[in-house]
Amino acid sequence: MPSYDSSRARFRLADRHMAVFAHLVDGETPVEELWDSLTELQGIGLVGEEGELAPALAPLLTAMANPTVLITAEVTGEHGTLNHGIIVGQDDVFVHDGWPGEEESEYVPIDGTTIVWELARMVNLMRGDAEDFKVASVETTMGALDAAFSALEEAEGDEAKAGELTREALTRVGGLPAVESEALSELILSMNSMWRITSVWDGEHEGERSAMVRALAVWDCGPRGYWVREKPEEPILEGQVGPDSALKLVRVSPGRVWERITDLLPDKHELAAAP
Repeated sequence: MPSYDSSRARFRLADRHMAVFAHLVDGETPVEELWDSLTELQGIGLVGEEGELAPALAPLLTAMANPTVLITAEVTGEHGTLNHGIIVGQDDVFVHDGWPGEEESEYVPIDGTTIVWELARMVNLMRGDAEDFKVASVETTMGALDAAFSALEEAEGDEAKAGELTREALTRVGGLPAVESEALSELILSMNSMWRITSVWDGEHEGERSAMVRALAVWDCGPRGYWVREKPEEPILEGQVGPDSALKLVRVSPGRVWERITDLLPDKHELAAAP
C-alpha cells in the first residue's frame, strides 16, 4: 500500500502508483488495470476524486518529469536484486530506496550536496582496511563465473562443499591456476553483494545532443575487500556479454571506491543546455 509522511515529505510508492501519476500528469484517465492503484492513492489523499494531484507531490513529479541526472543503484545480495536511485531535478533531488520483499520504494527529498553520501549508503560502502589477500586481481571468463555460481547453488548451503565445487568449476571451465581458482572461489563465498551504479544525463557528443552514461560495477566481498569489475567494462549493452567474455576483478580500497562513485557524476559543463 502507498503511504505519505508529511513530516518528512516522503512517500512509499510502487511502480504502478508512479504509472497512475504519469497518466494524470498527461491529463489522461489511468487504464483499467491501474484503477485499484488509483483508489489506493485517493485513499491517502494524494489524488482527489476528480484526478487532481496533491500539492505535496509537485516537487517529486516535477523532478521526475524533467530530470537533470538519473542515477540507479542495482544491488544483488542474499535477498535478490534491489533497485535504488536518485532523481536530480532542476530544483529538487529525491532518493528512492527499495526493500526486500516489498513492492513499494521510499522516495525522500535530500540536499543535492549529499548525493555521493547517499550512493555510498545505498551500496553499504564502509571505511576500514580489509584483510591481506593472496592476489590483487583475478582474470577469467564470464562462463567460468556462471559455472561457479551454479556450483554454489548445487552446494545448497554446505560451505565446505561450496568451496570444493566452485574451485572445481573455475578450474574446469575457466582454466584457472590453483592459486587464482582458490582466490576467486573465496571471493564468491565471502561476497556480501555485487552492485552497479549507473548515471545518465543529457549531454553533447560531437556537437549533437546525446544521452551520456557512466557506470561502475563492484563486488563487496566483506573482509576480503572491494573488487571493481573492470571487465566486462561498464556500461554494458544488452547481448554484449557472453560466456567467452573476459572477467577481470581488481581489488581497491574503500577510498578509491568513493572516488569512482564521485566520478560517475557529470560536471556542470557536461550537461546539455535545456532545450
